[in-house]
Parts: sequence; structure tokens; C-alpha cells
Amino acid sequence: MTILAEAGQTVRWRGGYGRLWSAAVLSRFGDAVRNVALPLVAAGLTTSPFLLSLVSAAGYLPWLVFGLLGGALADRVDRRRAMWTVDVARGLLVAAFATALAFGQAHLAVLAVLAFALTTLQTLFDNAATAILPTLVPRTALPSANARLMTGQALAGTFLGAPAAGLLVTAGVALPFAVDAATYLVAAALIASLPRSAVAVASRPPGSTLRSEIAVGVRRLWRDRLLRGGCLANLLGNLVIGGLQALLVLIITRWAGASDVVFGLVLAAYGAGGVVG
Repeated sequence: MTILAEAGQTVRWRGGYGRLWSAAVLSRFGDAVRNVALPLVAAGLTTSPFLLSLVSAAGYLPWLVFGLLGGALADRVDRRRAMWTVDVARGLLVAAFATALAFGQAHLAVLAVLAFALTTLQTLFDNAATAILPTLVPRTALPSANARLMTGQALAGTFLGAPAAGLLVTAGVALPFAVDAATYLVAAALIASLPRSAVAVASRPPGSTLRSEIAVGVRRLWRDRLLRGGCLANLLGNLVIGGLQALLVLIITRWAGASDVVFGLVLAAYGAGGVVG
């Protein structure tokens, strides 16, 4: 309790943390908007549960394939530059997709490629964001800083982004993706303005390689019973939840005949249950 009290007193919004918090929360809002709109677009192209599951799986697969690589790369590069570069790339990708939708050009294969590309870039961004936080706040403030960051992201993604997406889709199928692209670009500008102290790169032993660093991380994870159990539990839980979410759009909008707005509200309630639990 003493540490948390001290952390709450020492966290300052100036000096970079406020910009990182704003960028992360803004990006999470955009992600939530897109995550609701994407299955709605896919359901408008097909009613096949298998094809919808493929699009959904494309958004999860990069964490299994590139998650460890993203963590190792985040320790080798200028994290600030990596984060804003990734956000610019994601903003341009989503903007291009929004333009295609506005002209009536949408294909399931494009949706799957977009989901895969965005999540692949996210593996580097999220790992860099985790590593950059200790360079922006004192060590004693990390618990409070992390709590505020996670709370802001949960509120923006769960209680604001999902319901907003349902309303945006009714105004135009391309609008949610345009909003998502804008959040990425604004977040990139905020991250690019972070102080130079945030660019420190972790020191490594001479001759260290990406492969060896990943191997060290895997061995350390496997030897820690708590971490190993938590990762396996998350893996199994995500497999089940991912399968449910892939079909939720069909269940709500096609089989139950509800509107896109209701779909967004259901996802918001779904996420709220996870936050409360």
C-alpha cells in the first residue's frame, strides 16, 4: 500500500507519460472501433462460419508466430521510432482499406491480410510500449503508471470504442476504419514527440543474436511455474473466446436479426464482464 501511495504521488503527466498514455488510449479506442466493424464487413460478404473464423484467426496468428520476435526486436531498436513508425504504417494500411470500402471494394482475403498485417505490427508496438514506460516514469511510480494506462485502455476500448463502432457503421461502412486510421496517425505524432530519454536501448552481451535472446526468454518462461501456467491458461482461454467471437457477429446480426448497433453494445457488455471479472 505504501508503494502504491508513493507511486500515485510521483506519477506526472508531463515529461512524456501523458503523451504515451494519450497515444495508447487513443489507439485502443481505434482498435475497438475496427474490431467491431471488421466482422460486420466480413459478415456482409459471407455467412460461412468457417470463412469468418479464418478472418478472425488471421488477427490472432501473428502473436503466436511473431510475438517472441517482436519482444526481442523491441530491445534492439529505438523504441520511440519503432512505435511511431508502426503507427504510421498501421494508419496508412487502414486508411487505404477505408478508401477501398468507400468505393465498394471489399474481399474476404483482403480482410484477412489486413487483420494479419495489423496484428503483426502490433507485436512490435506493444512490446516496445511495455519497455519504454520505465524510461518515462520513476521506478516507484511504475505500478500506478501501469494501472492508469491499463484503466484508460480498458475504458476506451470496452465502454467507448465498441458502442461507437456500431453507430459509425450505420453512418457508413468505411467510417469506422477512417476513424481508426486517424487515431493511429494522431498517436504516432504523440509518440514521436516523446523525449529523447525514451530511446535508450537495452545493453546485450557481445555476440548476442535474436535467436539466442528468444531462446533465453522461452527457457526462463518454461522454468517459471507461475508464468508457464498463466501463459497456458491464457492460450486455452483465447482459443475458446476467439472461436466464440468469430461467430458472434453471425449469431447476433444474422440469426437473431439484431442491428449493428446492438452488436457493438453486446461486445461492449462482453468486454465489461471481462473488466469486472
